[in-house]
Amino acid sequence: MKIPKRIKPLVEDGLVDEVLRPLMSGKEATVYVVRCGDEIRCAKVYKEAAKRSFKQAVQYQEGRKGRNTRRSRAIEKGSKYGREQQEQEWHNAEVDALYKLADAGVRVPEPFGCFDGVLLMELITDEDGEVAPRLNDVSMSEEQAIEDHELMMTYVMKMLCAGLVHGDLSEFNVLVNEEGPIIIDLPQAVDAAANNHARTMLERDVQNMTNYYGQYAPQLLESRYAKEMWALYEKGKLLPDTQLTGDFAVVEKAADVGSVMAQIKAAYAEKEAREERMRDDDDA
Repeated sequence: MKIPKRIKPLVEDGLVDEVLRPLMSGKEATVYVVRCGDEIRCAKVYKEAAKRSFKQAVQYQEGRKGRNTRRSRAIEKGSKYGREQQEQEWHNAEVDALYKLADAGVRVPEPFGCFDGVLLMELITDEDGEVAPRLNDVSMSEEQAIEDHELMMTYVMKMLCAGLVHGDLSEFNVLVNEEGPIIIDLPQAVDAAANNHARTMLERDVQNMTNYYGQYAPQLLESRYAKEMWALYEKGKLLPDTQLTGDFAVVEKAADVGSVMAQIKAAYAEKEAREERMRDDDDA
């Protein structure tokens, strides 16, 4: 097939020998199956910011630390250089996340580097050597759903322990082969400690996964893994080997009526005193 414009430099540099076929096109990138020597891999070509349909990019980039002050200043100003650097950071974020999560014991594709907006990485295949399907295209038994959901919750927990939240996790961003689920698409992964939206994103990621597996095992819909994880994370007690239960009870504290009334009376007394001072000033 005709070599896509963005992949041509990789072919010229010998990083890619042949583009075999397009694999998929999504909201943030187009993925191609490529040959690199004797290996069949995939090349993820990121779309330019103006052409991406991925919304709320700023929300996902909150808390990301610039690699140098000049770059950070340029990004803040929104200059051409700054926009280019912001795009580069968006691309590099996925590579960094892939390495970090693999080290944390999360199943993700192996990265081979990002070159001018093209990420080369492992092509995930099934036992027949065909491209592994997305979770959305897979049916399963109740037993399998329970098993895979538990594994996914463990992966999400390990991600959080590594300081990351996927931020866009769903059945469309998970591949499945005979060894189980593999998490993909991580350029929007956020810093759990530095991003104010991390908790909300974690809860949405977990809910998306639970809703999907819950189609096959409805009892999963009653679980509360996200709240359990975050409560432990905030207390510094979440560890990669923590045994999650999926249970989380919200402790309802009885309202201290006396304390509330005392505060109201104090506020009212302060208001009266302030008005009296104003009257005294007027009389003076």
